[in-house]
Amino acid sequence: MDLIVWRHAEADGQHSNSPDDVLRSLTPHGHHQAERMAAWLEPRLPSGTRILVSPALRCEGTVAYLGRKYKLCDELLPSRAMPDLLQLISWPDRQTPTLLVGHQPALGELIAQLTGMPPNEVSLRKGGLWWLRGRQREGRFQTVTHCVIGPDLI
Repeated sequence: MDLIVWRHAEADGQHSNSPDDVLRSLTPHGHHQAERMAAWLEPRLPSGTRILVSPALRCEGTVAYLGRKYKLCDELLPSRAMPDLLQLISWPDRQTPTLLVGHQPALGELIAQLTGMPPNEVSLRKGGLWWLRGRQREGRFQTVTHCVIGPDLI
């Protein structure tokens, strides 16, 4: 299974846990980041990739540049717990490639957990992504880091 984890691009305002936090939209720089990353990602995404997106406007604004259908998932909101996110992705049982578009620190915590890193050791830059691949090797499941890239490198 391929799991692509994409943090939303730069958004207006400061980080906040208020209900209005989900209404923050992308900055002009954020639009540029999202457009560049989507242009890089689109030809590389496997066909049939399941795209799951936080309902926050900045996440929808980020994924819109892909031009593909996606599903909004409350499990990707900043306030949700890791067990909700793990259940959503069904790692490593699901065979369908999955793209998540969400928030830090949850996405970093997910990557740390799946790769065996200590909690709070992974931080995704705004607009950046990690591409993980699950595989069986010698009877054991492994998580392989396929790619890590930020929008400034494209």
